[in-house]
Amino acid sequence: MKDMVMMIVKSLVDQPDSVEINEIEGTQTIILEVKVASDDMGKIIGKQGRIAKAIRTVVKAAAIKLDKRVVVEII
Repeated sequence: MKDMVMMIVKSLVDQPDSVEINEIEGTQTIILEVKVASDDMGKIIGKQGRIAKAIRTVVKAAAIKLDKRVVVEII
């Protein structure tokens, strides 16, 4: 999960070296905290949150195979 989100986010931002993803794993839930440079924040969120929503949709579809719930938080 973490690698997939990292690949997606790095392809969207101007400063891919500043992308950090912190993974917090529970019994049923995985939380992915995505940190990017402040200049790239708008590129990850998108107009009216469309890009962020699309990232969450892709992750949710992949999480179904793992039978877990994955939450993507953009910090």
